[in-house]
Amino acid sequence: MPELDAIDRATALNPKDLPKQQAAVAYWLSKKYRVAPEPLSALVAEAYEIGEKTKLDPTLIPAIMAVESSFNPFAQSPVGARGLMQVMTGVHSDKYESFGGKLAAFDPVTNLRVGVKVLQECIQRAGSVEAGLKFYVGAALLPEDGGYAEKVMAEHARLREVASGRVVPLAPPTLRAVAPSNNRAAPMPIPVPAPEQEMPAAAPVTS
Repeated sequence: MPELDAIDRATALNPKDLPKQQAAVAYWLSKKYRVAPEPLSALVAEAYEIGEKTKLDPTLIPAIMAVESSFNPFAQSPVGARGLMQVMTGVHSDKYESFGGKLAAFDPVTNLRVGVKVLQECIQRAGSVEAGLKFYVGAALLPEDGGYAEKVMAEHARLREVASGRVVPLAPPTLRAVAPSNNRAAPMPIPVPAPEQEMPAAAPVTS
């Protein structure tokens, strides 16, 4: 039987329907992370809407998703951090109650919204975005965060440049690699293959 309402379940928007700066961010992320631009457009639009409500820079949110999961909505870390924003459903189960329960972690928009709530709490506790990212990744009590905050802020800076209309080169995506803590654990890093290089031609053999 036809299911003409199936499209209503899709997390996707036409990037051509987005404001210019949001479309630019969606297309750039699509090329870098090899993800379709339509789902990314829905996530970017949601990030901008939530950013306006929460007073967070909207490009910070996709920067976190990029580093956390490379936009894999079904990603899971060894200790159960799940979804785009790698939220620990066991620790933050209360935040999923209004969305129907912990399985909503695998709904991309819900995971984004819950992740932003967790991020807000972390920033409020730590006093700044950079320090809040250390709390977010579960490294608050560790001497260092494995470079997590630096990676997020670097991607954030690139996305701000993209949104402003500047041409930003694509850099290989990198995921975080942080030692597990009681609150969070890093997902397994995805290796990025080095570009293939041509072998030098062999010298001719002379007799």
